Amino acid sequence: MKDSTQRFKGLLNQALEENQLNISESRRGQLIRYLELMLHWNRVFNLTTITATREMVYLHLIDSLAVQPYLQGKRMLDVGTGAGLPGLPLAIVHPEQQWVLLDKNGKKTRFLIQAVAELGLSNVEVVHSRSEEFHPAQCFDSILSRAFGTIRLFADTTRHLLCPRGRLIAMKGKYPLDELNDVPASFHTRGVTRLDIKGIDIERHIVWLTLEH
Repeated sequence: MKDSTQRFKGLLNQALEENQLNISESRRGQLIRYLELMLHWNRVFNLTTITATREMVYLHLIDSLAVQPYLQGKRMLDVGTGAGLPGLPLAIVHPEQQWVLLDKNGKKTRFLIQAVAELGLSNVEVVHSRSEEFHPAQCFDSILSRAFGTIRLFADTTRHLLCPRGRLIAMKGKYPLDELNDVPASFHTRGVTRLDIKGIDIERHIVWLTLEH
């Protein structure tokens, strides 16, 4: 086993235990392989500025998996997914869900197509498009964003993609007071929760919204 794989494995096992996340060995292996692929492609495609082993485990994987309790339904969309965050780690851990990873950056979607193939993920589709230009045949039960922009922008550009009883989930750092005051009138803020991610000093809030009926 490569040294990098061993380091990732040790840190991932520690991080999962700290945060009380129970994941099978095979899926842990897929998560580690995903990080290794990201590092390899990052040399050419500039996928992420976070390349230290510990930070990749906590800020890419654990941070993404912390969203799990807020997901609903089977059809999931990760908007502005970039290098696949948070959607790809969540898709690995939840093979029963169907995921679409959406991004306007062609280099990043090319990386994701290769990563999905190498990881053998049959529940993931990668789409190269802007969210406002994306018109799939079916709506989504949960739509997530981690680094897409303001909550208003997120809501305005994905409303046509959300199922009638679907949920928008925005991952934010500090409590986004100004953004919450600017939520479109057609949406209702259902909850704002501060996440406690153990093992790393990071402030993270989850905001989830639904359409008014």
